Amino acid sequence: MSKVEKTGERSNAVLHEGFLRHRNFRWASRAGALCVIAVAGYLLMDVQPRPNGGSAYGYVAGTISAGLVLWLTLLGLRKRAITAGQWSLKAWVSAHVYLGLAVLVITTLHAGFQFGWNIHTLAYGLMVLVVVSGLFGVAVYALLPRYLSRNRGETTQKQMLETLRALDRQINEAAQPLSEVQARVVQMSLDDSKVGGGLWRRLSGGRGGCGNRKALSRIPGLRRRATDVELQMLSRMEELLQRKAAALGQVRRHLQIRAWLSVWLSVHVPATIALIAAITAHVFSVFIYW
Repeated sequence: MSKVEKTGERSNAVLHEGFLRHRNFRWASRAGALCVIAVAGYLLMDVQPRPNGGSAYGYVAGTISAGLVLWLTLLGLRKRAITAGQWSLKAWVSAHVYLGLAVLVITTLHAGFQFGWNIHTLAYGLMVLVVVSGLFGVAVYALLPRYLSRNRGETTQKQMLETLRALDRQINEAAQPLSEVQARVVQMSLDDSKVGGGLWRRLSGGRGGCGNRKALSRIPGLRRRATDVELQMLSRMEELLQRKAAALGQVRRHLQIRAWLSVWLSVHVPATIALIAAITAHVFSVFIYW
């Protein structure tokens, strides 16, 4: 194998390397080292009672935690710039994930495991919520885009919707020669096969009460009372309804995946804003009243 081929393979490996594995887990090891230092410092401090938010250790750990939280919030701004190298967006996201986990450890040590009904514990609880929702976001962005691409294939959402409209036109034309009873069954597919809707409907797949599914389920009953000519028309109709069922499933899965991609932001971003406000109140209360 030539040097050019080897270089090309290494370049492709780097190109397809995920943000969690970036640079052989560079930021995972750095965040882990930071946690080890924080835990060692907490255990080696020979003070009674154990270090807490009001001790020298607590002030240092609290300052580091607050600084990390503020830095982590800059990811939204960082996404607007595209750069390569050590501080590429992939590197930044990797650091965001692992340092976000480190904040959880350092903040817990900063609090000295002392919690109560106050602004300080509120800030801690919001921090936990932000970290947990962030972990959910990591899973969403690591897994769902792959499923989204696999489900969509080479088609866009606009093309998928146009396929549904084309099938509806074919179903409507094929239903013209049917009897009134048969046409009413087919009409269920045309009238009540909705896609999209509210958030819960999109997250659940939006299949409940699908008119196309009802129409398909009633085709066998229509067959039992049909003439030979009607049987041929119903076979054609069943084929169209099955094609529509497949198209509906593709669109609904597409919207479902996109809903999961966005739903975590409705928790993570507001919780982050609330966390910054709580940290500000926490810091002011410490310096004013303590």
